[in-house]
Amino acid sequence: MTTEVAPETADEADKPAAAPDERVREVSWFDRLLSRPEVGALIALVVVWIGFAIIASDNNFVSMATTAAILNRAAPLGILAVAVSLLMIAGEFDLSIGSLVGFIGMAVMLMVTSSAQGGWALPLLPTLLLTLILALAVGWFNGTLVLQTKLPSFIITLGSLFIFRGLAVAIPRTRTGRSQLGNFDDTPGFGFMDAVFGQKISIFGANFDIAILWWVGITLLLVFVLRRTRVGSWIFGVGGDANAARNVGVPVNRLKTALFMTTAVAAFLVAVLQIVQFNGADSLRGTQQEFNAIIAAVVGGTLLTGGYGSVLGAALGALIFAMVQQGIIITGVDGDWFKVFVGAILVLAVIFNNALRQRAMKR
Repeated sequence: MTTEVAPETADEADKPAAAPDERVREVSWFDRLLSRPEVGALIALVVVWIGFAIIASDNNFVSMATTAAILNRAAPLGILAVAVSLLMIAGEFDLSIGSLVGFIGMAVMLMVTSSAQGGWALPLLPTLLLTLILALAVGWFNGTLVLQTKLPSFIITLGSLFIFRGLAVAIPRTRTGRSQLGNFDDTPGFGFMDAVFGQKISIFGANFDIAILWWVGITLLLVFVLRRTRVGSWIFGVGGDANAARNVGVPVNRLKTALFMTTAVAAFLVAVLQIVQFNGADSLRGTQQEFNAIIAAVVGGTLLTGGYGSVLGAALGALIFAMVQQGIIITGVDGDWFKVFVGAILVLAVIFNNALRQRAMKR
């Protein structure tokens, strides 16, 4: 038995094709590009580089030595900034990381310093493990306090900033009478530490710190976590609406606590890198780095309100920060103007990033 299909009538043939569903529209590659948070930072980076390349053309700005100096400056800040960007995307702040760099550095030096000099004379490996646990405990403390008190993380971590900066000064002065401790290279096992955290890589006569590799590796790892894992989706969801995320099963409290612990680990790593680089610790090391890390994240496209941002953008923001700093030195401009440049770049970057985001959303 066959089924006959009725021929299309003239009326049916004359009917116009159904209009495409407005909810399903094709987005051009250009619009997708503009919707990326790090695009503004990338454009700013190119503009800043071209500007200094022209202004400082007679001062050897375009050289391998200057490139190494910029990357060496950017690496420690970049490590902090990429960790901070994750926390900011989740809608929180950590203002304690700068003081934690100084505190962890002094803790390491006190533990390995001989008892005759006021230290505890602990072996290097247990010292690193203990200070890592200490950093994790600080991150857990900050996260737990924020979640339990319901107070803004800005306030809680601002308090932590003063607490750990004070401890970084008070404890060493009480035990040793000093706020700077050196001669880390006398510690047994320093050779291994120097190879892992202090090595210089020579390329065309310029010395690049191994900290750059740490920075690149951590950035790539966190980019993968944010963009390719379920945890990354949770981070965006929590930053957009924590209650909605909690209602669909996201472990909001554990996630935020883990992110506070992540920023603390980043501070620990920077502290260790700088102890090896400078052969000792200083109680004031890391001062204002918490604000610089937030600036780098914001310049990189991360919203202060959470729910939107980029790890890669934060890394680019740190690179811009270092490039401006090095460019001012090379051009011979008074260093007092550095903060003026940073403030101007921050405001312009926020305006530009917001304009790009609004344009992408309208199209």
